[in-house]
Amino acid sequence: MRKGFIAALSALVALTALAVTTGTAGGSTTEAAAPAVTERTLITCGRTRTIGVAAPTTGAAASIGSQQLRWARYYVTRYNASHRRTKFRVVAGDTQLPDTAQAIQVAERMASNRSILGMVGPAGSQEVQVSTAPLRSGGLGFVSGSATRTSLTTDGTRRGFFFRVVPNDDQQGPRVANYIRRTLRHTRVAVVDAQNSYSTGLADTVQRVLSGAGATVQRESVNEADTTDFSSLVARIPANTQSVYIPWQLAPKAQLFGQQLRAAGKQAVLFGSDGLFDPDNFKIPGSYVSFFPIDLRNRVIAAYRRGPGRGSTELFGLPSYQAAEVVGRAIDRACANGTATRAEVRRFINSTNIPKAQSVVGFRVRFVQRRRGVLGPGDMETPANFGIYRINASGAYVRVS
Repeated sequence: MRKGFIAALSALVALTALAVTTGTAGGSTTEAAAPAVTERTLITCGRTRTIGVAAPTTGAAASIGSQQLRWARYYVTRYNASHRRTKFRVVAGDTQLPDTAQAIQVAERMASNRSILGMVGPAGSQEVQVSTAPLRSGGLGFVSGSATRTSLTTDGTRRGFFFRVVPNDDQQGPRVANYIRRTLRHTRVAVVDAQNSYSTGLADTVQRVLSGAGATVQRESVNEADTTDFSSLVARIPANTQSVYIPWQLAPKAQLFGQQLRAAGKQAVLFGSDGLFDPDNFKIPGSYVSFFPIDLRNRVIAAYRRGPGRGSTELFGLPSYQAAEVVGRAIDRACANGTATRAEVRRFINSTNIPKAQSVVGFRVRFVQRRRGVLGPGDMETPANFGIYRINASGAYVRVS
């Protein structure tokens, strides 16, 4: 008798739960799913507005991703200190570069978060590629401070959604190749890509320009993220090679490669791309690194070094401050009447115009509106030369060009 009563009671509880979850036959559900966020969803701005930041804050690229998040937050800190009526807050997503699967998850969360009006990031070009679909679906505009692959703006798939505040690879690659050929006067060069879209784009450009200038170029390829011993790559590089170009993103791996190259008695000069501008982790003496054009005299940099970046050389993340400012200004304009849509924010991002004197990247921040040579919509309108830095005997980065 007791067993029968308990069974009947359990069945009643299950039926009640089912009714709460699905509603009665012919009726509606008691809890409808929240509607998807689109570019036309009207969002109440409120006093505190939200900026998303996608960056690799843990994992192999954490040393540069953490910088980007700190710099973006520093923009928010400065904004909040100077504005009484409106504030910003940051929602951060850890993309764990080179894990593109994680980047997709972050993009999906950002796109579905109804409070986020605009986004800073992602960091890597491969992350931008895989994040595009969910971000476009949610109507979310995103501004990167480091994704440089040229096709991100020229292939047309992200027009009106993706923007960047750094020059692209077709501006960086020739700069590097010409420095190797004309300044260093090297004619025997190895180019080693890291098997991702950021790296192969730069490697292709540098190889093409060097070959056109009469240099002998040996092309190699390695999985930068998964390799823990570069001895086989080192063995394939001839002893008379004068320079090795490594457009990688993981500074500790470049450091290991350089150490193994030297241990093998090979003295080729290492030349890294912007992804290796990391004085704390890549410091092979005599190496070179290309880097974004920035204004080292800007008072924002001085203030950052007195504050959250005390005693640091964290300049890789600086363009993410600029990206956050672009997004922040656009949100302020879109929220002028108290509400905004993501489409409005994107439109105001596209019309950004920050004079050179006010920017932290050393040139006017204004976006190209139509394809122009190597520049596409979302690129910086003013082409800017990358700086070239040499690592001295103490590991310091010294600008030489």
